[in-house]
Amino acid sequence: MPASKFTAAKFGGNPLPATAWPLLLLPLLAAASLSARGENVGQFENHSDVGGPKLAGQAVFDAAQKSYRITGGGANMWFAKDSLHYVWKKISGDVSLAADIEFQGKGVDPHRKACLIIRQTLDEDSPYADAALHGDGLISLQYRESKSAPTREIQANLKGPRRLRLEKRGKYVSMSITMDDDALRPSGGSFRLVLEEPFYVGLGVCAHNDNVLETAVFSKVELTTPSAPVAGAKPQLISTLETVAIASKDRRVTWWTTNRIEAPNWSRDGSNIYFNSKGRIHRIPQGGGEPQLIDTGFATRNNNDHGISPDGTQLVVSDQSQPDRKSRIYTLPISGGTPKPIVEIAPSYWHGWSPDGQTLAYCAERNGEFDIYTVPASGGSEVRLTTAKGLDDGPDYSPDGKYIYFNSDRSGRMHIWRMKADGSAQEQITRDEWNNWFAHPSPDGKWLVFLSYEPDVKGHPENKDVMLRLMSLADGKIDVLAKLFGGQGTINVPSWSPDGKKLAFVSYQFAP
Repeated sequence: MPASKFTAAKFGGNPLPATAWPLLLLPLLAAASLSARGENVGQFENHSDVGGPKLAGQAVFDAAQKSYRITGGGANMWFAKDSLHYVWKKISGDVSLAADIEFQGKGVDPHRKACLIIRQTLDEDSPYADAALHGDGLISLQYRESKSAPTREIQANLKGPRRLRLEKRGKYVSMSITMDDDALRPSGGSFRLVLEEPFYVGLGVCAHNDNVLETAVFSKVELTTPSAPVAGAKPQLISTLETVAIASKDRRVTWWTTNRIEAPNWSRDGSNIYFNSKGRIHRIPQGGGEPQLIDTGFATRNNNDHGISPDGTQLVVSDQSQPDRKSRIYTLPISGGTPKPIVEIAPSYWHGWSPDGQTLAYCAERNGEFDIYTVPASGGSEVRLTTAKGLDDGPDYSPDGKYIYFNSDRSGRMHIWRMKADGSAQEQITRDEWNNWFAHPSPDGKWLVFLSYEPDVKGHPENKDVMLRLMSLADGKIDVLAKLFGGQGTINVPSWSPDGKKLAFVSYQFAP
């Protein structure tokens, strides 16, 4: 550290002779030497700057308090590269890292970050995951899936936690938080990140301003291997209702629960999201809150094929409350009420409502064949639109009403198809190695989102590694919107925000 860093005022206001500086620097040099030998970083191995911040960071381990005081500079941890100070240890296998985190001082930038971090390497563009506390209280699970790829995040719906935990189990990473008690609870949401062993795990601070240093204290640090499931015990399911922004691919948690929830619909005014759980339909504010139960009368075995009319006044459900437990289609007021039978031939599963509000499209099994049908929204005779052998499912209308998108396995693999609204001119849209289900055009007509399973998966089961993929309807280019643990229930029905900028979906994870 150059002598110019010290001021006369620092040492009582009297300038020191040049011969005194080496004596003052000896403790600092000794500390640096200890750092290089890994003797003053507690349970970690070393600490270093990542990404070449303008101002060098430092780390001090307080053995008595078992805390780490980390000072870091750096412009950001985002986009394709990071800049921070990092206390780290190499490790393999599953890992859990938890700590109480407290920033020191007011800070310069509200986006300064104090993080629990897993990194593949110490390179600035390394794949990584972190549980990040920002200076303004924002909590997010951030990740870079591959070298030099952009950073994405899953924002929690709470702010200012007392304690964070970052956990890697297999190929999934998740975050837990403590607010005002001692219980660590899931923040909701997880993502798939494949790392080669060994990798780095530790604590980091980024100033979010390359001209300053920021400091955070990490206390009660616990670096452990996650507890294994108890033999014979059933793991706990966590369902997370999320939204994802199409432009950034960043995700945000709306709500999570240990009950299974499925198939979100976004209300036409953008204020609420509807979903099914335990046979009932619920409504929750899109920004988070407590779900409210919708009165669906006798229909108390609703499955995940439900939706909202174009004018926002009606709810359509597919219910299995009749004695034969086969699905039938009903409509009722959006606020709740007595269901009106629309399709009484069973089984029938609703999927799409024409933009003019006049027609429902659905999948139905008749004489052993699953095909696409339509029926007047007020009830009447059904019209069969597909006749190919195999399964045709998931019909949804284009925003201009000219086309119906659906998925079909008639080619030997499940792919997305399109036909005119009267069933004519059927054409295949996707032709890759994935099994593609439940295509939903965006309200602005720019995008088509669908669910993709791995090539060897049959049907659309739950609890699988899946992707939400996004196709540009202008040029047919397909991009991955999110990788998650899900499948059945993730995105069975239309779930676009009214402005076409976001999508609602459900992800899942299991905890011991």
